[in-house]
Amino acid sequence: MLKLMPTDLTAPARYADRFPRAVIHHALWLLNRFNLSLRTVQEMLLERGITVSHETLREWNTKFAGQIALKIQRRRAAPGKTWHLDEMHVVVRGKVMWLWRAVDEHGMVLDILLQDERDTNAARRFFETLLEGLEFKPEKIITNQLGS
Repeated sequence: MLKLMPTDLTAPARYADRFPRAVIHHALWLLNRFNLSLRTVQEMLLERGITVSHETLREWNTKFAGQIALKIQRRRAAPGKTWHLDEMHVVVRGKVMWLWRAVDEHGMVLDILLQDERDTNAARRFFETLLEGLEFKPEKIITNQLGS
């Protein structure tokens, strides 16, 4: 009788006899951390001598990626003390939009906002939302000196 895939990587899995949990975890890390396609991860594993179908990778991702993402998010380091805020215009489907971005000194993206308006109130709302609920506040904020 075929068992269903467990919801965590600590329980016995139907793939346990063929794929160690470390292989499953590594495949999902490659898939999600670097935004690779299923077939690319399949080829990368094949180069290491691990034969797995892209459909199996998709099943693993459906069942385990959410839990792994939560664990990674909990372990994420605190943002740096210097934040860089900038804005730029981008064209999305032929329409000019404004992209606000906040990045810390280590290059970790803190928040992104895309709007069709560019005004001081939008920038202020973005910044207030960014600081809301954070226990770590920046010591220094660097902007690109644009009007808003």
